[in-house]
Amino acid sequence: MSSGFIKLAFNMKSLSEIETTVKRATKAIGYSWGVAEETAKCVRLLESFGLPGIKHINKYFSERKENSFQNLNLILEKNQPSAKSYCPIILGVSFLDQSKSLESFKKIELNNVAYPSIFLAFVSRASEIIGKKIHLNLDKKEIILNLNLNIYSNIANNEFPTVANHLEISFLENIDNFSEEEWKNMYKLSEDTFVEESESLKQGGAGAGLTDND
Repeated sequence: MSSGFIKLAFNMKSLSEIETTVKRATKAIGYSWGVAEETAKCVRLLESFGLPGIKHINKYFSERKENSFQNLNLILEKNQPSAKSYCPIILGVSFLDQSKSLESFKKIELNNVAYPSIFLAFVSRASEIIGKKIHLNLDKKEIILNLNLNIYSNIANNEFPTVANHLEISFLENIDNFSEEEWKNMYKLSEDTFVEESESLKQGGAGAGLTDND
């Protein structure tokens, strides 16, 4: 049992290997080195969270060879593409670059986004930049991005869609998840560890560890 586990562990690709390979593949498919670097970081992030990064970027690149996708460089409150789906990479880079200004929108709506798993990795990184949790409603399924530390979702990996028909994004205000009364009770308990420093302790602490060799 243990030897089988060790063998499985060594068969796994490292996150750095994933990032390097995706960066090169993204450049080879036609994106700039800068965009390729950002995409690679996002695929690495998805894999570290156990989400379909390599699987979906592979599928997207395969489709991109035969179909064209629409780029969205300036994100508005409501965004409706033409017949083509939005490219998740350019959309993600745009969101990352504009994240500070996008905070002012109460809600951002996007329709027809290809491979939203790739896009949400960019949004997760934006959550860390602005210091706020971000809530996504993806075809009525909930996703919360928590400062790029974790992703909460009620979507199983094998159900993660390749197209988001309708996607809503909102920024969550930073508020405590407890009442003021609960905080006061906790603080009162913590006061039991406070010890007033006596005069003898102050004197003993001054110059402690020093010796006079004269």
